[in-house]
Amino acid sequence: MSEQKNPEGSGEPAGQEEAVPAQREDTGEVIGTRRGMFGADNGGDTTGYGGLVRTVRLPGASSRPYGGPAGSDSYGEFDEIADELEGALDEAGLVPENVIEKTVVDRAELTFHIERGALPAVARILRDDPALRFELCTGVSGVHFPGDPGRELHAVYHLRSITHNRLLRLEVSAPDADPHVPSLVEVYPTNDWHERETYDFFGIVFDGHPALTRIMMPDDWQGFPQRKDYPLGGIPVEYKGAQIPAPDQRRSYS
Repeated sequence: MSEQKNPEGSGEPAGQEEAVPAQREDTGEVIGTRRGMFGADNGGDTTGYGGLVRTVRLPGASSRPYGGPAGSDSYGEFDEIADELEGALDEAGLVPENVIEKTVVDRAELTFHIERGALPAVARILRDDPALRFELCTGVSGVHFPGDPGRELHAVYHLRSITHNRLLRLEVSAPDADPHVPSLVEVYPTNDWHERETYDFFGIVFDGHPALTRIMMPDDWQGFPQRKDYPLGGIPVEYKGAQIPAPDQRRSYS
């Protein structure tokens, strides 16, 4: 059977446009350009995608109304959370504009970017305020943006309100030169091992943690393996009699 052509004469099969994923809006803050699959620039890209080039872009601040998880453009759940948090900060003697660096709604998810020194106070308010009640923190993860001067390291916290069935994300940043973030173990004890893992892999120092030691790598390991400027490295291994070289010694397709 012959292939159905696009009626507009483009030569593409009908429906081909719908098969292409929608592009993310060209907005936000550009912090760099990544080449290859993992951004390797020392000849160590063995993926075959060395010619891939893409822009590294962070979502910009959102404006009111924030809407909600269903994506509404009118006043919604995210606005309620923001209003309650700002009101609670005022009651605690904190200036919301100084504490919340920006509010981002991206992919129908809400993120508050918090000034790192205010993180414990914000977390305690989110946990204890009756209108908020984010009782559960499911962990903290690290992100490294080498091309974002002054805030190369990010710590991201995922919160859930069991009372109100809501989700929220907090994010703080710190420079490579001062990789310190207050610990939230006192507020959310389940963060104990998560903070140790983020310290182990990204080098973020969680001040006030009861025992901030490595959790995966050996105690004397040098460097932080999940930072983007960490060398691919590795050691050669033997598998079923075959010698497999370390990743940075394999054939490069760049």
